[in-house]
Amino acid sequence: MIEYDLDAIVHPYITAYIRDGLPPKSGILAELEAYAKDHAVPIVQPETAQFLLVLVQMLRPKRILEVGCAIGYSAILMAQGLAEGGTVTTLEWDAGMAKAARENVRKAGLEEKIHVICADAKDVLPTLTGEYDLIFLDGPKAHYIYMLNDCIRLLRRGGVLAADNILYKGMTADDAHVVRRKITIVKRLRRFISAQMQREELVTSVLPLGDGVSLAVKK
Repeated sequence: MIEYDLDAIVHPYITAYIRDGLPPKSGILAELEAYAKDHAVPIVQPETAQFLLVLVQMLRPKRILEVGCAIGYSAILMAQGLAEGGTVTTLEWDAGMAKAARENVRKAGLEEKIHVICADAKDVLPTLTGEYDLIFLDGPKAHYIYMLNDCIRLLRRGGVLAADNILYKGMTADDAHVVRRKITIVKRLRRFISAQMQREELVTSVLPLGDGVSLAVKK
């Protein structure tokens, strides 16, 4: 068995080439990248962050829903592509992370655009109403499969569902990479990918980007 191969998805020279060509972040985003690195806080990988930037610039969403806020990095990033008057609603179950996210949103001057809710997403999602243009899943990977129905319900037609860490260091794609303690997560990620592919309401693709990203459009 391969023990949690960090380069299982994309060859490291490819990753290095892509990252070397990315424009550096500035301001609060640069601060949060440095903080995440120093304190081992999980945020999206640089190439995934750039992908999100492209996605929001294409969609110009009015309403974004994010599951898994951490310190607010992705929410602040995605807010750059909002349509006029648009908002990001982001869910975070960890009270300490949610507090840090709110402070970072305040520092970014985005209190009017980003709303941080401290709660378990699987409890909150069924209570939400209205339609979202973009839903970004970046919370507990084992819970993605249980959120799919609500995500589809909440997406408008033409709306996009993106999910990060979908290939999970290669474990989702290859049993030889699976670490024993991650078996349950891997099984549920496989179910999530399969369920997206089989749902008639969605057109789905899985991208070997960062730690793997799935992208689905609601018909």
